[in-house]
Amino acid sequence: MPAIKKETVAEVVAEASQKMNDANYSAVLVGGFVQAQTPIVQFVSAHEPELGGAEAIVHVIFHAALIGQVFARGHGRTPRMISFEDLDGASGGDSMAKLAKGQPFVHGFIEENVENPEARKLLALIALAMDR
Repeated sequence: MPAIKKETVAEVVAEASQKMNDANYSAVLVGGFVQAQTPIVQFVSAHEPELGGAEAIVHVIFHAALIGQVFARGHGRTPRMISFEDLDGASGGDSMAKLAKGQPFVHGFIEENVENPEARKLLALIALAMDR
């Protein structure tokens, strides 16, 4: 798929920042993503020990939902449900490095907004699967 434009990432992030004033925004975003992308949620949940608990899982899912919105806006369609096979197909090697090559602005979003290195790797893998 073509690389997402920097402006697209910036628009989604700006909109999310404005909506964070609404206490329900993140809950609705995460809840919708949980329903739409169950395999991703199960995959992230399986990494709870590396991530450091339930709060970290929700943090990753929140950012994965934003990445999904970036791809939806950038490609003009909602991403299909990502399967375990999609995640497996995107795995192997340094997911952040692969994402930097194919989707540099999605990579930049992860680097700027996620501190936990394990969470970064998982989000990069999810983004690679969404981009396939």
